[in-house]
Amino acid sequence: MRVRPSTPGGVVEHVVDRVLAAVATRDSAGHLRVAVDGAQVARPGELADALVVPLRAAGHPVVRVSAADFLRPASLRFEHGRQDPDALVDDWLDGSALAREVLDPLAPGGSGHYLPSLWDAARDRATRAPAQAAPDGAVLVLDGTLLLGRWLDLDLTVHVALREATLRRRTSPGDLWMLPAFARYAREVDPEATADVVVRADDPARPALVER
Repeated sequence: MRVRPSTPGGVVEHVVDRVLAAVATRDSAGHLRVAVDGAQVARPGELADALVVPLRAAGHPVVRVSAADFLRPASLRFEHGRQDPDALVDDWLDGSALAREVLDPLAPGGSGHYLPSLWDAARDRATRAPAQAAPDGAVLVLDGTLLLGRWLDLDLTVHVALREATLRRRTSPGDLWMLPAFARYAREVDPEATADVVVRADDPARPALVER
């Protein structure tokens, strides 16, 4: 394993290159499903957003989805309290709905019609978003937290990693209860060994790429 210093732009370029290499192995009309995983304070959504323009510039339509729009209702998420680390890992994300409404339709042989969102967690109600048709050859870019190790059918996975000390430092006092969930995730899933691409982002201005 080698850790190679990079830049924010270099990380985007590297991930885009990996996506394009994976796309090249697909049927021209097929879709590619990419997930960018990381703790909220690692900002996986920002990296996912940064992939959109260069992928489109390379001639590939992009479907942008956030796992945060596929959480379970509050009655299920908070069944064991609002600050239960195990519930954060096991109960918050509706993985079955994410697979059914997004990943499976964009799999080979799928319908190509997906839901851009399902549940508004802030208002605790369905978004009622209409289904959309993914263009031929589209790249799904999904961001989220604690995504790996769930048997989600993904074609390429990226993990934005933070050291434990960095994670603790960046986490607000009101969210420190989440830290045992990330410790469990690191222990049981080992995302740095599981993901196809690993970005260490302890210093956002000087990220590094882990090459195996």
